[in-house]
Amino acid sequence: MLQAGILFALCLAALAFIPLHDESWWPGPPSARQGWLAALLLAAYVGASVARLWRTRRGERAQAASDATDARAPEADEWLVIHASQTGQAFELAQRTAESLRAAGLRARLRDIARLDAATLTAARQALFVASTTGEGDPPDPAAAFIRAAMRPDLALPGLRYAVLALGDRSYQNYCAFGHALDQWLRGAGASPLFDLVEVDNGDPAALRHWQHHLGVAAGAPELPDWSPASYAPWTLAARRELNPGSVGGAVHEVRLSPPAGSHPQWRAGDIAEIGPRQAPSAVAALLVATGLDPATQVRVGDARASLRDLLSRSHLPAAEDVQGLDAQALAARLQPLPHREYSIASVPGEGALRLLLRRMLRPDGSPGVGSGWLCDHAPAGGMIDLRTRANPGFRGPATDVPLVLVGNGTGIAGLRAHLAERVAAGGHRSWLLFGERHADRDFHLREDILQWLDDGALARLDLAFSRDGDGAGLPASAATGDNAAMHRGYVQDALRTEAARLRQWVDDGATILVCGSLKGMAPGVDAVLREVLGKERVEELLVAGRYRRDVY
Repeated sequence: MLQAGILFALCLAALAFIPLHDESWWPGPPSARQGWLAALLLAAYVGASVARLWRTRRGERAQAASDATDARAPEADEWLVIHASQTGQAFELAQRTAESLRAAGLRARLRDIARLDAATLTAARQALFVASTTGEGDPPDPAAAFIRAAMRPDLALPGLRYAVLALGDRSYQNYCAFGHALDQWLRGAGASPLFDLVEVDNGDPAALRHWQHHLGVAAGAPELPDWSPASYAPWTLAARRELNPGSVGGAVHEVRLSPPAGSHPQWRAGDIAEIGPRQAPSAVAALLVATGLDPATQVRVGDARASLRDLLSRSHLPAAEDVQGLDAQALAARLQPLPHREYSIASVPGEGALRLLLRRMLRPDGSPGVGSGWLCDHAPAGGMIDLRTRANPGFRGPATDVPLVLVGNGTGIAGLRAHLAERVAAGGHRSWLLFGERHADRDFHLREDILQWLDDGALARLDLAFSRDGDGAGLPASAATGDNAAMHRGYVQDALRTEAARLRQWVDDGATILVCGSLKGMAPGVDAVLREVLGKERVEELLVAGRYRRDVY
């Protein structure tokens, strides 16, 4: 409002001086064209000021509406979306987060951290924190009261599930420091993470898509559209095979992808593949038949054009009765794009292909999910797959000469295998793998590579836990009788507990621990064993030092 007042006063002052002059006052008076240009620039400035004022007022109204309900204790099915903002970015992202939850049919309440107290947080069951860091690792100003009054070491939050979106600038030494401090305090208070902290460097769209992906999975709404679309490259589906025929745990497929001709993409172990999935061709064809529209019709999509069939394959499909009578362009205007899917990369560039492991996910009606259905069933061999790789610094491994403990289950072996491949290529040998699944004869994924590295000495130690097999079943005799491998009854966290003395020795020797796999069951189980064996303070030290990292989902 102040900007608009100043602008109005300047305009009045300029008009007051007009009668004092005629065109002779300046030997080069402006032309009519220049006058119109000045008027347009002035109008643009006024428009921008009004738009910014409107956005600010809209945010203030939304916050006021939220503040009006602050006195009410959160209900069990309600999500608190808490923003700790210095410049407004965290507030805007919190708004988007709350809107996404509401679009999924969930109840979400926006809350300023300055108005958050310990009683409200204790009563909450789900909380999402969007936290900025300012200066050299300082919390934003609105967080001061919360830090002083609520972030106490004696506060217990055992009933809270939470996640943290940490905003920062990687050029500063204490990157995302307040977000990390908040996450560590919540863990120490007994709260359970919905998923691991997500760092965002200067509003990185890929990191925000990662947050959306995890949010959709945690909220049971994986079909929510991305806030910003990814820019994919056309990779080729080079090979696909099912790894565990007959498994009771669902089919797991290995997919090998080749990059576009002439390109040489680079990624590191721990990085992520973002996939743009497609609908089953049969589903697209059925909708086109029902509407009577020509699949080859070209439609506008933003500034580009695409065939109706191609656009439908990349979109949520509406019910045929909802779009009857629409022409192709009108139908295109109603479509919402499919969100991306994320998968841990199982290989390194030097192996010549990007390898993924994914389990076919089934809907309640028994049909495969869009992402896994596309890659496991519908994408043709030799066909194009929309893909981009995304750096994941939070799951990078240590230097080759640093001991590495790898712990995971199920398709989490993909991310762990990439770390082993990277270390083997660099000549590293002190690596210890602990892996768990159901049956050794069907669910020991990528066993050929792992056992070869064990035989070669590139893998120093292997511990396997198959929950539905007896001790020793499925492990080759040469490995079973050696002192560098063992089978365990139960789950991978049980194997880790059995090897407690070895674990303490490796950590004392400076080892980094990487965990990859299921967020439910495995990840909290492994974390509990680590705290039991090493002690809570030691585990917190490992987290702060980056020696305990997770990629769980």
